[in-house]
Amino acid sequence: MTTEPQGDVTRLLAAWKGGDRSALDHLMPLVERELRQRARGHLRRERPGHLLQTTALLNEAYLRLVRQKDVSWQNRAHFFAIASQAMRRILVDHAKTQRRQKRGGGAPVVSLDDVAVMSPERSQELLDLDAALEKLQAFDARKARLVEMRYFAGLSVEETAEVLGVSVATVMRDWRVAKAWLLRELGAPAP
Repeated sequence: MTTEPQGDVTRLLAAWKGGDRSALDHLMPLVERELRQRARGHLRRERPGHLLQTTALLNEAYLRLVRQKDVSWQNRAHFFAIASQAMRRILVDHAKTQRRQKRGGGAPVVSLDDVAVMSPERSQELLDLDAALEKLQAFDARKARLVEMRYFAGLSVEETAEVLGVSVATVMRDWRVAKAWLLRELGAPAP
């Protein structure tokens, strides 16, 4: 995945949490490449022609990350899980804004010649998935976090187990259950 020393990232996260603002300046160059890859991964799941670009998503996630005050960064995997969760929230917020604008949203009328016509199906899929994840969160918070880490953050089974503080076998079992639950909730046929 990455070539940065994992210990350096964890050490810099701890220093940043401790109030060392210069640690953030050293941390970002180490994680920027992987954050960019994760942003691309999120956008690949969006409809073609999505208005947000990789750099915009990355920059917005960065701003949300640096505003985090109450996070006890555990390690590199935990950082990427939180970053990916921020990216997902940005995309969900963007989809909600697009939906509001589609219904007028108080915006001035613009002719179709002035805008690109986009299909709302992918935005709706993202909103449906977000709603299903919120239901899963209420039912089983660990499984919801696991889905965010595996699907959205792209963490490995081992990294997810480390962040959640459970065994690899538990992650694999919970992953199967969470996928089945989400498929049922979204009305998709089981594999």
